[in-house]
Amino acid sequence: MDKLIITVAVCGAEVTKQHTPYIPVTPEEIVQQSYEAFLEGASIVHLHVRDENGNPTQNAEIFKKVVTMIREKCRGMIVQVSTGGAVWMTAEERLQSLESDPDMATLTTGTVNFGNDVFMNSIPMIERFAEEMKKRNIMPEFECFDMGHITNALNLVKKGLVHGHLHFDFVMGVPGGIAANGRNLIAMVDNLPAGATWSVAGIGRHEFPMAAMAIAMGGHVRVGLEDNIYVKKGELAKSNAELVKKVVKIAREIGRDIASCQEARQILNLKEVRK
Repeated sequence: MDKLIITVAVCGAEVTKQHTPYIPVTPEEIVQQSYEAFLEGASIVHLHVRDENGNPTQNAEIFKKVVTMIREKCRGMIVQVSTGGAVWMTAEERLQSLESDPDMATLTTGTVNFGNDVFMNSIPMIERFAEEMKKRNIMPEFECFDMGHITNALNLVKKGLVHGHLHFDFVMGVPGGIAANGRNLIAMVDNLPAGATWSVAGIGRHEFPMAAMAIAMGGHVRVGLEDNIYVKKGELAKSNAELVKKVVKIAREIGRDIASCQEARQILNLKEVRK
């Protein structure tokens, strides 16, 4: 079993200071919380950014600033930007994050109901995003909110739009997406090709139960204030690092070691360290 790769999703697009005062929104806050999570064992940072008013944005210049600062402060950490942005954004807006030259980028491979909204990802849009990542030599992480999204991802491989190592992130527990439970996780893993790696992002109260299942099954884990703002029932997490620390404790309790940034790069076959 590979060592455990922990991804920290530091702020997302939906959580605000009204939900929790601990959500980072400025570039400096995002970088500092990424650094604290890095020190606790996170080897990948999943990035969204906010504008000067704390609203979600895909502004390329803000992404460039944050990515540069993280690379200076968190040596070797894998930088993964979101191309999901927020549900109301256009494809052109969402693609701006790629201009920051990340190691990885999320590639959502299907449309999904997202609470009362719809997160739109048509097949032509998915293929366009894949082509752009291929052109820039950015590794995609297939972000799957439902079972059919795995099929869509594998069709990109068949069409030659994605090559190399395949890595999936199962986002489970979003209202409108696949439910977060063991049966569904096993089914999703069983639909992956040999050699692919995967992680789980359990939403809200599902974060730690799904993390524990992934750890035991040999998968990897995404945690962070984007997905869940509580460290336990009724108690707000005071930082992303606190959530990472809890996952590390769970892993160590069952004997699974944590991957360093270098080890995570080897597991994902990410050989190039971008400057």
